[in-house]
Amino acid sequence: MSTSPLPDDRFAIDPPLRVMSLHALAYCPRLFYLEEVEEIRVADERVYAGRELHASLEADEDGERTQWELADPALGLVGKVDALKRRDGSYLPYEHKRGRARRDDKKADAWPSDRLQVIAYAVLIESATGQGINEGRIRYHADHVTVRVPIDAQARTDLDEAITLARRLRQTTERPPVTENERLCVRCSLAPVCLPEEVRQAENPEREPVRLFPPDRDGSSLHVITPGASIGRSGETLVVKMPDNGPTSKHPVREVDALLVHGYAQVTTQALNLCVEREVPVHWLTTTGRHTASLTATAGQVQRRVRQYRALADDATCLRLTKALARAKVESQHRYLLRGSRGDEASRNDMLPDLVPLRAALSAIEGAADRDAVRGHEGAAAVGYFRGLAKLLAPSVPEPLRYATRTRRPPLDRFNALLGFGYGLLHTSVMRAILAAGLEPALGFFHTPRSAAYPLVLDLMELFRVPLWDMVQVGSLNRGQWDADADFVATKGKVWLSDAGRRKAIGLFEARLDETWKHPVIGYSLSYARTLELEARLLEKEWSGEPGLFARMRLR
Repeated sequence: MSTSPLPDDRFAIDPPLRVMSLHALAYCPRLFYLEEVEEIRVADERVYAGRELHASLEADEDGERTQWELADPALGLVGKVDALKRRDGSYLPYEHKRGRARRDDKKADAWPSDRLQVIAYAVLIESATGQGINEGRIRYHADHVTVRVPIDAQARTDLDEAITLARRLRQTTERPPVTENERLCVRCSLAPVCLPEEVRQAENPEREPVRLFPPDRDGSSLHVITPGASIGRSGETLVVKMPDNGPTSKHPVREVDALLVHGYAQVTTQALNLCVEREVPVHWLTTTGRHTASLTATAGQVQRRVRQYRALADDATCLRLTKALARAKVESQHRYLLRGSRGDEASRNDMLPDLVPLRAALSAIEGAADRDAVRGHEGAAAVGYFRGLAKLLAPSVPEPLRYATRTRRPPLDRFNALLGFGYGLLHTSVMRAILAAGLEPALGFFHTPRSAAYPLVLDLMELFRVPLWDMVQVGSLNRGQWDADADFVATKGKVWLSDAGRRKAIGLFEARLDETWKHPVIGYSLSYARTLELEARLLEKEWSGEPGLFARMRLR
């Protein structure tokens, strides 16, 4: 069953509202905005369970079940009703819900969002058939209850008001506030994006937030580093073939959270399409670990980037964020050097001169007049930090692996080659987090655009250099995990990692991403991979009406 062709021009001027979007609006205006305006949709286990229910109802035993795609340009509504039956010569719209009915004095009733949804379908059916609809029904399968919804004057008024509100929200770049009904957030699939509990905790620091942000990443990263390897597609699987009839490995796309192509491996168009369809980002890196390009789905990022552009064009906002970031970085550096020099009094005294510039920077950052001054203090702290970092290396570390001075592009020793490769992996992981949050990586607040590097990625990296690579590198060197000959290739003018060295560094970095730690402010534990995403989303909140949460993490 289908309606007559619709004039496309009406919908082209003002895109239609989905009936399901009205369901989200009645549940929570912020959910509507995230899904329908910013086009952020996350399918959790409840969403998949609902889809399975509808699939199981495709064939009704009485043969009356008929799905119907409906549209009305005058209303600006489109949708597909779950079921349509005939009773006494009139159509009767049915909606099927997996959960339980609302209870009012023990009487089963429809939830407001479900009620609005079936009202919308009834009005669409009237428009398509010219027949009046007096009633809709909602079947709640968890408690085997069918609720009747009258399509009366009040129902039509409620629908008109919802459509008006939805259109008004579409015209703004500002998100509605977090709902006051905390129970709604517990069952919302977009809680990891909305972060309602973190917002409430920022408003009330004494509050103990309910854990809604996932602790671990959804899959594992797939690194392809062999030159000449190819990545193809077979159904829902990424297939990696080694050159010269080498081994083939298969990776179900649902288990991959990112594809990273190092050097000169090839990716087929079919594999790229699969990654885009399943929202798996693809990143290309050089053999030395430098990020060169990324591919990711970008739908719905307009509103988020408009807010970002507006905020980061304001010098006061940029200065505030710059100070918060610099304080967090220097404090983490200071704590790491202190932690590493606790062995005896001699080591503490040896480290003291290197701690002085870090402590001076921490005292000066808050009173800095502009971003250039903050950068100057942060740079002075970095000089002391790297001097102190060299002192954290154990006496057993061979001389070719020790640190002398900071060199980049190209690195002139093995320590700097390893540091640069690790920072390249970190750069790509931060890029993934920024793109997942819908931010523009080219527009930052601390770093200035002076090369091909993305300023916002460099900004966010500053929070994670110490915990995600400096500590990993120093620890692995002190444990004797590196071979100065087998893991590196050295020439007179440059040093880089061998294939064996790159595999070792990738393994160490990915293991670190999977480690969990307790966030000192938010108060719950999560993996470092999820922490990257959390900080990117907290940064986005700084200019989305919910500031005060970014850069509060510290190395313990």
